Amino acid sequence: MNLNIVTRDPEETQKLGKRISKLVVPGDLFAFYGELGAGKTCFIQGVCQGLGVRDYVTSPSFTIINEYKGRVPVYHFDLFRLNSLEEFLDLGYEEYFYGEGLTVIEWAEKVESLLPFGHLKISIEFFNYSQRIIYFATSSDRYKVFLKELIQSENIRD
Repeated sequence: MNLNIVTRDPEETQKLGKRISKLVVPGDLFAFYGELGAGKTCFIQGVCQGLGVRDYVTSPSFTIINEYKGRVPVYHFDLFRLNSLEEFLDLGYEEYFYGEGLTVIEWAEKVESLLPFGHLKISIEFFNYSQRIIYFATSSDRYKVFLKELIQSENIRD
C-alpha cells in the first residue's frame, strides 16, 4: 500500500508527524529516506511532539542514536555518518527494532537488509523550496491498517 502527501512548509511537515503519532504503538518502526535537508528530522520532531517528548529532538548525527521518553519511548537513529554495517551491528540494534518503543531511522537505506518486514517506509522528497512530497509505503498488514486509519482520521485521499 502506498500513500503520498504534500506538505507546504516545515510546520506542516511537523503537524503531519504529530497526526501520525496518534497511531503509534510500541514496537513500530519507521524507516526514513531522503536527501540531506529533505525534512526527515522535522517530521520526526512532529512525531516526538505528538508522543509527548519534552526534550528538544535533534538528529543524532555524531552519536548515531538518541533515546527520548514519551507516551512510548522513541529510539532515533541517524545513520548519515555510519561507516559500515558492522558498526551498526555493534550497537545491539535488535533491542531497539524489537523493543517496546518506536524506532525511527534516518538514512535507512544503509541498513535496509536488517530492517524487519514489518516497517513503514517514509520517503521525503523536495517538491520545491518549501514543499515536500512524503511517500508512505508498506507491504505489512500492520502498516496497511495504519495508513488506512490515517486516511480515515484526516480525510486524506489515497
